Amino acid sequence: MSVIAANNLTLSYGKKPIFANLELEIPKGQITVFIGSNGCGKSTLLRSLARLMKPQEGSIVLDGSDIAKLSSKEVAKRLAILPQGPTAPEGLTVQQLVKQGRYPYQSFLQQWSAEDEKMVKKALQATHMEELSGRTVDSLSGGQRQRAWIAMTLAQNTQTILLDEPTTYLDMTHQIEILDLLFDLNAQENRTIVMVLHDINLACRYAHHIVAVKEGRILAQGKPEQIVDASFIHEVFNMECQVVQDPIFGTPLCIPYGKGRKLLGDQEQVAAHVIAANESGVEALLATR
Repeated sequence: MSVIAANNLTLSYGKKPIFANLELEIPKGQITVFIGSNGCGKSTLLRSLARLMKPQEGSIVLDGSDIAKLSSKEVAKRLAILPQGPTAPEGLTVQQLVKQGRYPYQSFLQQWSAEDEKMVKKALQATHMEELSGRTVDSLSGGQRQRAWIAMTLAQNTQTILLDEPTTYLDMTHQIEILDLLFDLNAQENRTIVMVLHDINLACRYAHHIVAVKEGRILAQGKPEQIVDASFIHEVFNMECQVVQDPIFGTPLCIPYGKGRKLLGDQEQVAAHVIAANESGVEALLATR
């Protein structure tokens, strides 16, 4: 069952076509990740799914309704999007930013409510931003700032969340922290999460469903463990690599070829070493269960 579907979708910037006659379904209650090389159209596709970009042809269906026929507030109650590199007005506090997520629920007759306060508090707690709620957004570190924006998205309290490269510019610790948060939202609250990610290994670890985009078309889609192998990586990214099983999670793990210090001999020896380490890692993991 899909929560978002693109039917015969054609998108372009001016006269330059990006996608033509595209068909896509986003599975409900799962984590879907868009992957592909720079400039292939991942962010454009994500924006179109959120009605931030009007298609030349075709339609986007959200929860069974044509998204073009829904009011902006109705869309905002069903779907939240966090674009890449958002900016907040200077001097805006984290608390004020997160409150913006409750805008769809405000009206002349319905002002700020106890439910709004509850959702803001819950979003701050989920992102571990309570202690920073009085700080201005522009005074935060990159990781803290990203968590503040995600808190605003959570305060919107939609069942579907779209995020464009939510881990960009974050160090490894904060990348995992953000992705773990989104994973928990999916596992515990059955939220549908759709993301653009550049790290193929993190995409394979967290995604139930991967959509590979190349040159304005969907090259492949499916479960990472079913579609990601060395030939898939070469076709999507034009890169030679070894794909083995992650010794901790069992998901596909891409190890690219290239230049670097060689502690072993040729590539065959390196591959044999990786496979042996991978197998021993899995055995060690199974022994602890």
